[in-house]
Amino acid sequence: MQVLPREFRETRLLLAALLLAALTTAIDGNVILAADSARIELRSDEAQGQLQVLIDGREALVYQYGPQVDLPHYYPVRSPSGKLLTIQQTDPYPHHRSVWFADTVELAGKRKASFYNALYSRTDAKDPQSPFRDHVRHVEFLPQSIEGNVAKLGMKLVWEMDSNVPVLDEQRQMRIVAWEGGEYFIDLAFTLTASYGDVTFVSDAAHYAWPYVRIHPQFSGDQGGKLINSEGGIGQKGTHNQPARWIDYSNTIEGQAEGLTIFSHGDNPYPHRWLTREYGTLGPRRADDRNGKPFAVKKGETLQQRVGILVHKGDVQSGRVAERYQQYLDGKL
Repeated sequence: MQVLPREFRETRLLLAALLLAALTTAIDGNVILAADSARIELRSDEAQGQLQVLIDGREALVYQYGPQVDLPHYYPVRSPSGKLLTIQQTDPYPHHRSVWFADTVELAGKRKASFYNALYSRTDAKDPQSPFRDHVRHVEFLPQSIEGNVAKLGMKLVWEMDSNVPVLDEQRQMRIVAWEGGEYFIDLAFTLTASYGDVTFVSDAAHYAWPYVRIHPQFSGDQGGKLINSEGGIGQKGTHNQPARWIDYSNTIEGQAEGLTIFSHGDNPYPHRWLTREYGTLGPRRADDRNGKPFAVKKGETLQQRVGILVHKGDVQSGRVAERYQQYLDGKL
């Protein structure tokens, strides 16, 4: 075996260090951060209002936050093989937004504002480019970091009605764990603060989830996808409005089984039920005493929800959904 001269070895190490430094600054002015293995990356496009998450150089999901959107949301969300797991907008529910978080609320002294239906609140109903009267606005990103295969980031948002009247402040915290083969996990926490006065939540029991996920038709129950919850419930009949800790939606496409699971963190109030649909909708409700019943959050108080989103290979069994949920509860995921 040939032994390289010391000077050559040192030069190679220096070049590797310089390459690593370049990766942590910018590629075409877009990469914010990259791990030493380049396994997980965050790429920002402020002009488009997008933050892209890549795993091993492939797009996993994108945070959509530009001024042209009614609600900041996550789309696309891709399976380990790169297939679309969610859909951003579709008939007959064009207000669905892949993975999103919204509600219907009433700020003291103001009218009711449905951020869930923000799409329909354009100031000029005949002009599809006119601004939204009610919307959730991205304010800024919080500090971001990447260590190994884990990325952490956060966002500040504000829920506004009548174009610029603030109703609620929102803070999101995301932790993304990347694994070999394209699997990944998103730990997502939402915190709403009634900064501008008392806020009453008036959503009915049918039209909300915290958060909402709209599965792509190719993974839906209508096209052979399987809905299964932590209690053994199967399909919409066995999972809708039923208490559970998690729900999995998976399907086999072109001979390859893949799926998405929503975990409800143990800190969330229990028992709570879930919304599910065979056409591809799922998400956790609030606890029963605040599910479909008006309740108030006093000025200065907060309301929180924390979930995990597991994007996995295989079905609910081979994807080790129950095992990974326990790891999530134990702080090991």
